[in-house]
Amino acid sequence: MSESVLIVGVGSGLSTSLARLCASKKMKVVLAARNIEKLEDLKKEVNAETYKCDSTDIESVKNLFNETDKTVGTPNLVIYNPSARLKGSITELDPTKTQEAINVTCFGAFLVAQEASKRMLKRKSGSIFFTGATAGIKGFAKSSVFAMGKFGLRGLAQSLARELHPQNIHIGHFVIDGAIGKKPFGDYQTIHPDSIAKTYLDFYNQDKSAWSWEVELRTSVEKF
Repeated sequence: MSESVLIVGVGSGLSTSLARLCASKKMKVVLAARNIEKLEDLKKEVNAETYKCDSTDIESVKNLFNETDKTVGTPNLVIYNPSARLKGSITELDPTKTQEAINVTCFGAFLVAQEASKRMLKRKSGSIFFTGATAGIKGFAKSSVFAMGKFGLRGLAQSLARELHPQNIHIGHFVIDGAIGKKPFGDYQTIHPDSIAKTYLDFYNQDKSAWSWEVELRTSVEKF
């Protein structure tokens, strides 16, 4: 049976590059998003399974994994990509929207990791990757909500690496230090999603004798 990858929070950037690369390596691709109608073209291109899932909802995440149990079994690789940005001064931020954003960036990652871990531990193998950001390393002014979410995500990944690496579950956290894009934004050099995807797959193929839990990606001309 071919290896499989479940990508949660699929959009037109990094997730699409990951889906294409994994499919080119003969992996069965499973895509999950709140809006799966937007995934129709990609679904056909990579012959993927698609599932509607709200990663912040406990039952929705459980249902996702119950469905994938029936179609691909336990994925070899699970990738969590969703995040939510909410900018503003601490005195101006809406508490309800703040909680919603943190749920997307951080709590949803916990839910997905929990369901994936239950299955991977039974099989005694698997990989779970999280897409982080610079905000998980240092907080920026008027970006406290994103920082809270990404700091939490990094903490989750680091803790799971300590817990699950000895049990043959490979955890990866990727600090994307810069903007993702196929073209520069003015004079600003972006990180190409295809190149990021290659790093994810190289990480996935690491030998057990030298597993990493985190890698940082930035362009050669990054200034901050």
